[in-house]
Formats: sequence, structure tokens, C-alpha cells
Amino acid sequence: MNTRFEEPFELLLVEDNPGDIRLIQDAFDQLSIETTIHVTVDGNDALEFLSERYEREQAFVPDLILLDLNLPRMSGLEFLEAVQADSTFAPIPVLVVTSSAATEDILESYELAANAYLTKPTDPDEYAAMAEAVAAFWFQHAALPPLSP
Repeated sequence: MNTRFEEPFELLLVEDNPGDIRLIQDAFDQLSIETTIHVTVDGNDALEFLSERYEREQAFVPDLILLDLNLPRMSGLEFLEAVQADSTFAPIPVLVVTSSAATEDILESYELAANAYLTKPTDPDEYAAMAEAVAAFWFQHAALPPLSP
């Protein structure tokens, strides 16, 4: 198991669609591992959340960021660019979870150092399988660099 991650696992969900927020939260709630999901509705709020939590709680940052691309104010791609430019937050794995299957979005996400690109399921029941796969890989198998204080 990855030594950087310990239960409860902390996730930051950057998503503005209330229906998708509920489906993702429900899917992670069904897992046998304990997760805490913090939700922000755009990239600006997500960056503010990261900065405030890091400063206030002695270097706390989430274990994983789930990021939609189509967000108000600051898009997911702009958020990716900002996170990768900040050495404090760049090591946090960012999984793009979006409805876009456009090749341009996939390429640009990876160019901006997204760790994975997942297209949102069309069937609500498939969210549970996605959450299981994400948790199994990122919390049990992936080896990640330590975060710098």
C-alpha cells in the first residue's frame, strides 16, 4: 500500500453539477474504505481551498483531486495549469473526470500533467465501478513522491 495515503482518504472534488457531485459522493460512500470528499464548484474556489488548508492545517492537502473540465470562472484546464505551476500542489494526483471525450481536451489535460483522464459514466450505476477502480489504484497500488512542506 502507498505510504503517503492513510484512511480516511481525503479527496477534493472540483465539480459544478449537483447531480454529478451526488453520484460521485454516493459512489465513494459505497466503498469499504473511508473517504472524505471536499467539494468546490470551480477552479478558483479549488485553489483557494488548497491554499487555505495548506496554510491552516500544517501542510494538509488532499490525497487526490477529481476535476471536471467544464467549470465556471476558472476552467479545469486553467486549474491544472495553476496547480502544476505551484511546487507545493504539483505532486497531488489530479484525475480529470469529465463528460468531454474530445481528443483536444484529453491531449491538453495530459500536457498539463493530469494523472488520468476519465469520461463520466452515462449510467449512474457505473460511478461505483469507477470509484472502486480509482480507490484501488491510487490508494492501494500507486507510489507517489512525498509532498514538500
